Amino acid sequence: MKLSVCIPVYNFDIRELVCDLEREITDKNLDAEIILIDDASDEKFNILNREIQNKVSDFIFLAKNIGRSAIRNLFLNYSKGNYLLFLDCDAKLIHTHFLTDYLQEIQNNNGVEVVYGSFRIDPKYSHTLRNKYSVEREIFYGERSSDFSVFKTVNFIIRRDTFKQFSFNEELLHYGYEDYIFAKKLELNKVRFLAIQNPVIHIDDTPNTIFLAKTEIAIDSLIQLSQNPENEIFIHNIKVYEIAQKLIKNGLRIPFLVIYKRVQKKLVDNLLSETPVIKYLDFYKLGLLLKKSKD
Repeated sequence: MKLSVCIPVYNFDIRELVCDLEREITDKNLDAEIILIDDASDEKFNILNREIQNKVSDFIFLAKNIGRSAIRNLFLNYSKGNYLLFLDCDAKLIHTHFLTDYLQEIQNNNGVEVVYGSFRIDPKYSHTLRNKYSVEREIFYGERSSDFSVFKTVNFIIRRDTFKQFSFNEELLHYGYEDYIFAKKLELNKVRFLAIQNPVIHIDDTPNTIFLAKTEIAIDSLIQLSQNPENEIFIHNIKVYEIAQKLIKNGLRIPFLVIYKRVQKKLVDNLLSETPVIKYLDFYKLGLLLKKSKD
């Protein structure tokens, strides 16, 4: 069973991650390859990352950024493995048996098609809005689960033939909801899924201002998805979308926006502070969605 470790790269120094992966592959004599695709990073990162070209099977540099969904689908053109392990480039390994644990899980669970390993945050950035959101809403803390709602794209392994059948939605060129739509598609098609504890450290130092800007981009992505009726089956259970639809249906969009306008500055001030409240982020997202939506 050959494993392809697939890492989309964008404006990040991946030398440590690749060296750690290559060391485990060599030390444990694993049948595995490392494939990197750079999504048009700044040249300063390309210069750094070219140092580890001899440690990977293939390193592709794209001239134009193609986005978070399309770049993951592109790995099918370069990888040879029966299973593809996707890691975000800003991940860090916690121990020296990371790949081995994944391979053992697949062997022990014959028929499993997708295994999610979860993540932890870097303690250095625990105070940021981005990472507080991860701690409260995204990280999987259980031992094992077949619940697709815990899935994130930061660290997962998928059988090649399954990925060829159910790829990422390339309508989504920008940040937001690509992992949710992908997981929902797998769930609706009864793909055999398992979440386990084989985490990586997610090194995300995104400032609060940037994360709020990315939140608005994510809401734009959600609106884009909603404009295609075929996507309704995937997005109708997204909480912010579900609430917005109920408010619009009951003629409450304008009254809500009147209240939102009064409190928006206080919301933003809190979310940009050192003690952001995640429930305020929910309200902020709902306000953005309703402002950009139509009755």
